[in-house]
Amino acid sequence: MKSAVENLTPTRVKLNVEVPFEELKPSIDEAYKTVASQIQVPGFRKGKVPSKLIDQRVGRGYVLETAINEGLNGWYQAAVQESGIRPLSRPEVEITEVPDPSSTDGELKFHAEVDIRPEIELPDYAGIKVEVAAAESSDEDVDKALDELRGRFGTLKSVDRPAADGDFLTIDITATIDGADVDSASGLSYQVGTETMLEGLDEAVTGLSVDEDAIFETTLVGGDHAGESAQVKVVVKAVKERELPEANDDFAQLASEFDTLAELREDLAKQAAESKVVEQGVEARDKVLDKLVELVEVPVPDSVVEEQLETHFKEGNGHGEGEHDTEEHREEVKANTARAFQNEVILDAIAEKEEVNVSQAELIDYIVSAASQYGMDPNQFAQIIDQSGQVPMMVSEVRRRKALAVVLGQATVTDTAGKTVDLSDFVRPGGEEEAPAVEAEAAEDTNAETEATPSDDPAAVKF
Repeated sequence: MKSAVENLTPTRVKLNVEVPFEELKPSIDEAYKTVASQIQVPGFRKGKVPSKLIDQRVGRGYVLETAINEGLNGWYQAAVQESGIRPLSRPEVEITEVPDPSSTDGELKFHAEVDIRPEIELPDYAGIKVEVAAAESSDEDVDKALDELRGRFGTLKSVDRPAADGDFLTIDITATIDGADVDSASGLSYQVGTETMLEGLDEAVTGLSVDEDAIFETTLVGGDHAGESAQVKVVVKAVKERELPEANDDFAQLASEFDTLAELREDLAKQAAESKVVEQGVEARDKVLDKLVELVEVPVPDSVVEEQLETHFKEGNGHGEGEHDTEEHREEVKANTARAFQNEVILDAIAEKEEVNVSQAELIDYIVSAASQYGMDPNQFAQIIDQSGQVPMMVSEVRRRKALAVVLGQATVTDTAGKTVDLSDFVRPGGEEEAPAVEAEAAEDTNAETEATPSDDPAAVKF
């Protein structure tokens, strides 16, 4: 078999393939067996019909067609491997020549057009310069952390006054569209100001006392009418405020391993400082990636964007058309998909250049972290991704994170005060021996998958 690649665009090629008759013959022989098992000829057992009789009954042309159909994918895959291209889409195949059915000579010729992952030229990324916010923790940060800790041990007390920001409410809601009730719920718990339920709810309930109600317009976010505009009536059934325990030595002993409030505050101050450093690391990481995308031109195949649009609007939300499917939203999905693809291509190229591997321990750490983001048991989560064939995608994600860490480790990071930022806690020292390693090259995910990937919470996983 011979194959040749013709570049059509930076992201699309035509693969020209020629299969000589001697390589086509095994498929023809197999096709005769297939046809023999499908037809019934008097005097012959099923599957034992001679080839000459099959030619008389169905024609050698049909056998040849069967052989080509059954072998086409194998020849295409062999040509892909021989050429070294990395397809991103289903190929558009056209057969241009087939052997004469009446002869035992000739060859099969076909070409396949397919979108591919583009080849890029990496710049010198050593010493990329980025600036991040200064890491300055204050007494206000410590007070906030202490109040959050006190909140975990707080108690709710009913109050006889209008609802205010931060209060905990018990509410009943009813949604109507064109005067018809479409959804309702009773006894819901909601904290004013969290914005975790419906847009406009906070404004509607603020100032309401028990048994008072309000009506507001909003867009439903769940159920059969998700994405549709509705009128929602909310009735306040209870207003409660959280009473916090007094911040003293007794509370310190209750809520921590410390004996005094002063010791607890000292520890919270240390945590606040560390949190600021984490924020610096995340900001530096994101800005380094932005710099890489600025330095490298990565063309994005239309098929990648179109596939993601179709998945997002038809499979992802379950209601396709409607207010959710707007031109503005489509442009947002296109931009996010293109950026995600560019990130993958650049980081994969860096991973190859730096010979980045993924150890089993690193993969397990990532799976545990991802499981916690989904609120799932790590073992159960691992079984699900294994059964769904998403382990290679996970390996690729960890590998890309490590590649970005390599670049970040070589970057020059300063804060807004001109101070050099030490990110050694975020970047693993180079040259460490890590075994056993997972074959990252075989696990590359060449599609811009977003639906099944865990949320990239900046604070979830350190490099």
